[in-house]
Amino acid sequence: MAMQYINPATGEELQSYEEMTPAAVEDAITRAHETFLDWRRISFSERAILMRRAADVLRAGAPGYARLMAQEMGKPIKDGVSEIQKCALNCDFYAENAESFLAQEQIVADGVKSFVTFNPLGVVLAIMPWNFPFWQVFRFAAPCLMAGNATVLKHASNVPACALAIEDVFRRAGFPEHLFRTLMIGSVRVDAVIENPLIRAVTLTGSGPAGRAVASKAGAMLKKSVLELGGSDPYLVLEDADIELAVEVSVKGRLTNSGQSCVAAKRFIVADKVRDEFERLFMQRMKAVKMGDPLSEDTELGPLARHDLRDILHRQVETSLARGARRLLGGSIPDGPGAYYPPTILTDVRKGMPAFDEETFGPVAAIIPVKNEAEAILAANDSELGLGGCVITRDLARGERIAAEMIDSGCVFVNEPVRSNPRLPFGGVKQSGFGRELSAYGTKEFVNIKTVCVYGGTAERKR
Repeated sequence: MAMQYINPATGEELQSYEEMTPAAVEDAITRAHETFLDWRRISFSERAILMRRAADVLRAGAPGYARLMAQEMGKPIKDGVSEIQKCALNCDFYAENAESFLAQEQIVADGVKSFVTFNPLGVVLAIMPWNFPFWQVFRFAAPCLMAGNATVLKHASNVPACALAIEDVFRRAGFPEHLFRTLMIGSVRVDAVIENPLIRAVTLTGSGPAGRAVASKAGAMLKKSVLELGGSDPYLVLEDADIELAVEVSVKGRLTNSGQSCVAAKRFIVADKVRDEFERLFMQRMKAVKMGDPLSEDTELGPLARHDLRDILHRQVETSLARGARRLLGGSIPDGPGAYYPPTILTDVRKGMPAFDEETFGPVAAIIPVKNEAEAILAANDSELGLGGCVITRDLARGERIAAEMIDSGCVFVNEPVRSNPRLPFGGVKQSGFGRELSAYGTKEFVNIKTVCVYGGTAERKR
């Protein structure tokens, strides 16, 4: 099977890569393990030097990496530059903080001394998606490598060039050659990798079906897994919201990465009192968004990553309309080449429609009218997913209370679009997965949290 490199803006196949043989995969994992045995003994300060160099490599190569993402999965080039800068920031963050995050914790107990220490596990398999082809990898790899692990990457099959470029970043930064390896394989071969006894843990960012398959296999092999799956993030626009701000936050939240983000705003739960004004301004702003060539600096909305993904999104829109939703904007496939889909707004969306029940991975906004705060909270939580969410209100204490106590999501923002940050834990609940990435919490997902108790000899015991 060839790994194809197809430009979603044109449909043109630019390059293809042959899959690795089973023997080559086995060799890559074995070499990663052998490298890990030395890497785990390297000091944090030495690891940090290399991680900072990786940040330097990323910053120096940002224009080229952004162009690669634009050609391979359609990301507008200015967004690609921002993604690379965020990856570099992440590398610097863990170079600075990993040692303190993983410092021994002294505990008062019986005996002479008791403490918890954090040891690396070994080779960790990362299964990553195409939508943020650099960021998704670096947000896992930086803390994982700083903790002393090795990693092998199975990237999405439509971004093979990005996968190889990431491997090259670590190599150019001076990391041991086999510490981070890319496995050029398809999804059907993931089970065999998880079965390898040298793979000690698995992390996946992706769809619900992929998460269930990987968690099932990892569980069968008694291996730790962390899953970050989809989201259908609710944005609650309450009756006291600043509507100008609400629209600004909503447009930005919905169109992040051309709408192809797990934590993009997807369900807009709007109080009846402000619905008309919100819809009017929301349509104006969404209609003004410039869709076009991802290599153009002024493009705000690029194509979707693949034509089949565009087709799935369009079916969700059409089915929702057939079940009673109303179209305010967009909702049709444009003429011409490329996997483009215009900014689309549906209103009168309710449970039983794909726009309410499913994750819509593209620039489609679903407006769900409600009478009051209580109905808004019920609608927000009426989902099998729970990754992010947002509350928009002038009353910050009210927003904080709802965010902290009432919304079933891994992260909830007030008056600002949801986004990941190296300093904050990131992950979901319910069908959005389990475990956390980023911050000190994410650093400790792939270590052995080991208890050590020291007792003295006979003389010490008699004291």
